[in-house]
Amino acid sequence: MRFDTKIAVIVRADLADWQKLNVTAFLSSGVATAGDEIMGEPYEDGSGNQYLPLFREPVLCFAADAEQLATVHGRALSRGLATALYTDEMFATGHDADNRAVVRAMEADKLTLAGLAVYGPRNAVDRTTKGLKLHG
Repeated sequence: MRFDTKIAVIVRADLADWQKLNVTAFLSSGVATAGDEIMGEPYEDGSGNQYLPLFREPVLCFAADAEQLATVHGRALSRGLATALYTDEMFATGHDADNRAVVRAMEADKLTLAGLAVYGPRNAVDRTTKGLKLHG
């Protein structure tokens, strides 16, 4: 099935593996709030156990360097895409309020981006992530 929308997670390639996984998890939780249509239906196994819904469409995961992340950030903001971010400073915080405070303390062009997630119309997300390689 081809969706009219796309989810992309972009993580800085030079992070430690645990950081890449952490950033991806946090960014996915952020993009999951982009709209009611982004989530599928709840799951149920053959024994009747209930499970939470997942995204209704695939998530493309890209690797980028700091410069590429800054470019994607600017493109996403200029296109008005739903965007989640994770900065280096957030690795040193312990909860959501501190995360928001470290982001709020920086101007957009000064953010030390560890990763981004974007969601929106397929063509806009494709143009936003143009030139990036899928994470391998």
